[in-house]
Amino acid sequence: MKIAVLRGREAFEIDEVDVPSIAPDEVLVRVAVSGVCASELEPWVEGPPDGEVRHLGHEVSGVVTEVGADAAGFSVGDRVGVWVTERGFAEYVAVRAAYCFAAGDGPLDEALAEPIACAANAVEAADVRLGDDVVVIGAGFMGNLVQSLVALRGARRLIVADARPDALERAERLGATRVVDVTRESLPDVVRSLTDGRGADVTFECTGTQAALSTTGDTTRMSGKIAIVGYHQGSSREIPLAYWNWMAFTIVNAHFREVSTIMRGMSIGMRLLAAGELSMDGLVTHRFPLERINDAFATLRDKPEGFVKAVVTFPEG
Repeated sequence: MKIAVLRGREAFEIDEVDVPSIAPDEVLVRVAVSGVCASELEPWVEGPPDGEVRHLGHEVSGVVTEVGADAAGFSVGDRVGVWVTERGFAEYVAVRAAYCFAAGDGPLDEALAEPIACAANAVEAADVRLGDDVVVIGAGFMGNLVQSLVALRGARRLIVADARPDALERAERLGATRVVDVTRESLPDVVRSLTDGRGADVTFECTGTQAALSTTGDTTRMSGKIAIVGYHQGSSREIPLAYWNWMAFTIVNAHFREVSTIMRGMSIGMRLLAAGELSMDGLVTHRFPLERINDAFATLRDKPEGFVKAVVTFPEG
């Protein structure tokens, strides 16, 4: 089978390797798509240490082609979203059956269980409540998912901020109460005007940038919650901790490493997706074959107009 191997800076190469064998509690999945995640952008840009290689890819969906003797709950031909920690940019992955979730009848390139789980866990951890006023900073892929899931929780105001007109148009289509172009308006001023001067009950930071992180403290009410969803790579970040202390914010680190939490998020997200309660329609905007995986990562880096999410696709067969 073919697999992408990162051997240098911005330099995936395609290798031919054996199809992985499966353990008794595993299934073999023929990969349909593997999402390109922002958390893997920095490793691609910087490349692995000299003499080393990396096998990236963790946002996988596909079709079960083989079932281990002790792998309950799945049959050959089942369509699934799965959780792997690496080697996802490959034609096949071997994965524990417990880490697979039914994908329903929708397009497999939208059944990206891992990022859906991240958004579901973020919204649950922030505990958005009926009638809350909520701000989402960043209307990219993760921001869109967070916005959609917050809407299911019955927020009173759902304010979405970004600097890109196409992203703001998409947020409006997804049902934002108000969108804010931060190049033209003051987000804190808009939030105060819509929340009787109080500020948001919950602010989700979904960009991974210093500017957005700094703004969260100015949009959130006293004793409100700040949920850090964006993946903060690169240099260190700063916050005005004395002010944040005085405001008594609850800080929610919406990044999870405990397997049971990840699995709960995947179960929630895939149930909502399969039932049609969560839509990924239009969120996967750029598709590349495995041979063009470097172009997929470059597209994530450059974010051309209309970009939301890039995936690597594999032919059926």
